[in-house]
Amino acid sequence: MVQYSLVHQEVTMNLQLPGGSARARGDYNSQQAARRAGGPRRCPQDPGAGAGCPTRRPQDPGAYPCRGESAGAAAAAVPAVPAAVPSPLPPRAAQPPARMLEEAGEVLENMLKASCLPLGFIVFLPAVLLLVAPPLPAADAAHEFTVYRMQQYDLQGQPYGTRNAVLNTEARTIDADVLSRRCVLMRLLDFSYERYQRALRQSAGAVVIILPRAMAAVPQDVIRQFMEIEPEMLAMETIVPVYFAVEDDALLSIYEQTQAASASQGSASAAEVLLHTATANGFQMVTSGVQSKAVSDWLITSVEGRLTGLGGEDLPTIVIVAHYDAFGVAPWLSHGADSNGSGISVLLELARLFSRLYTYKRTHAAYNLLFFASGGGKFNYQGTKRWLEDNLDHTDSSLLQDNVAFVLCLDTVGRGDSLHLHVSKPPREGTLQHAFLRELETVATHQFPEVRFSMVHKKINLAEDILAWEHERFAIRRLPAFTLSHLESHRDGQRSSIMDVRSRVDSKTLTRNTRLIAEALTRVIYNLTEKGTPPDMPVFTEQMQIQQEQLDSVMDWLTNQPRAAQLVDKDGTFLSTLEHYLSRYLKEVKQHHIKADKRDPEFVFYDQLKQVMNAYRVKPAIFDLLLAVCISAYLGMAYTAVQHFDLLYKSVQRLLKAKTQ
Repeated sequence: MVQYSLVHQEVTMNLQLPGGSARARGDYNSQQAARRAGGPRRCPQDPGAGAGCPTRRPQDPGAYPCRGESAGAAAAAVPAVPAAVPSPLPPRAAQPPARMLEEAGEVLENMLKASCLPLGFIVFLPAVLLLVAPPLPAADAAHEFTVYRMQQYDLQGQPYGTRNAVLNTEARTIDADVLSRRCVLMRLLDFSYERYQRALRQSAGAVVIILPRAMAAVPQDVIRQFMEIEPEMLAMETIVPVYFAVEDDALLSIYEQTQAASASQGSASAAEVLLHTATANGFQMVTSGVQSKAVSDWLITSVEGRLTGLGGEDLPTIVIVAHYDAFGVAPWLSHGADSNGSGISVLLELARLFSRLYTYKRTHAAYNLLFFASGGGKFNYQGTKRWLEDNLDHTDSSLLQDNVAFVLCLDTVGRGDSLHLHVSKPPREGTLQHAFLRELETVATHQFPEVRFSMVHKKINLAEDILAWEHERFAIRRLPAFTLSHLESHRDGQRSSIMDVRSRVDSKTLTRNTRLIAEALTRVIYNLTEKGTPPDMPVFTEQMQIQQEQLDSVMDWLTNQPRAAQLVDKDGTFLSTLEHYLSRYLKEVKQHHIKADKRDPEFVFYDQLKQVMNAYRVKPAIFDLLLAVCISAYLGMAYTAVQHFDLLYKSVQRLLKAKTQ
């Protein structure tokens, strides 16, 4: 007991001395270093002390042997401590956690010194990887471009076109194996009706057709094929949003990357497909608009003007008609060069020519000329229908009620070397319409022999929802009428295509056809054949020539803007310019407005026809899954290491000892 008290007192005094704690810690560290080195442990107080060293603990079998004393003698010299007395210091076999962590730190430090990787790099490596990785699903790059939606309208209660406008889905090309709920990208050069149907059958989320920047550079066989497909695309109703976009460099790059990703999946193994899918970049296609809705109270506008003939009140009237609106699978891309920009151009040029003839009394004919630029021509000629109803049923004074000689409708007259006069009923001989038919044949034969002229007879099919030609609207009201066109069939795809652009109208052909029509019309009005005028003598020469520059400028103006009926506003610049142009040559120029009946509408238009689409570069969903698995594995390993640190520490210690030996 005396010996224990002295030891306890000495330890207490050492701890209470200034700097005693630090000295004690230093002594302990030196002892541990000596023990690890394998040498004898010396007394920290007096290396030369003997058996009576006060710091020696008898209960410690590994107590420091003093100089000149063996371990056994030292143990024998110190009386045993009773078992009931607790040890002031913990035994070495049960080290505290702080000491274990300190030793583990030394082990880790030795490992790091032996390696070339800094500690901070290993500790913060996961954080660095997460920071440098691109954010998902937000894209590190996005492209914004304008898209034009397919037609959506109701006609006679029948829906046509696409019925959806919202798009937010991942992009794929038509070559991908799975198209369900994907935005299918197709270039015009690779487009076909079979591929389009395949996308619809697989419940694609949307279809985006990429058009070339220069339509004039597209091969003619591709244009003809697409013109034939357009009516079939519109003939069926679809709930899949269908958009058209004009390609640029960024959009073309998106298509090529998506195509490469789709092509690699079909020729690789399952592991390669999984790896490629996880590492490849995808594109999320998102539109900025909302769901389409019906446009209420939309007005279809027509413009009319007249030249009054010289003579009595009951003069015959010749009506010249052409619809100004264009039609195609996408309203915002419908510029309608040949159909029916060419017809409007000829109508305006005829108005200019005959206004000059009617200016002078000597050439002022005894015919009233009524010019009518109709709207809604591509929607079953709604503008013409209402105009006829207002003039024949709801008024007492109209040129259409008195003495209509014939109605000449102009449609698609800007191409080809043929002209066809479409009639619902062949004109009887001796009538003015028969005389006009004969004059067309005469002028074409003698002045324009390269033109093949013919008459095409087709009866009106009232069972069809859409009439074939505009003259049928007049024929239904028992007015003699016919349509002049270079197309032999009303089903020709050239009449309703977004491919009908300015380059498809030949200026020389349009000028020639205008001369042919003007010559034949003049010979009828002034009865030149009965007066003995040679059939090969042109009427419009010198200052009265057909002005090709005038026709070209009008065509450029018409094709410089989309003229779909849904886009031509009654207060827009197009109608105001058209009305101003007619006012320069005609009298009593005015607009005629119609709108659909609210109870039983004959036509219904919808909005959201032009939108902005964003293509976001994103990682696929499988990447998020793999990233979550990796993070979970990393956190699981860290958790396991913390929970079983003693085992990990012992394992590392054994490895270091083995490496040292």
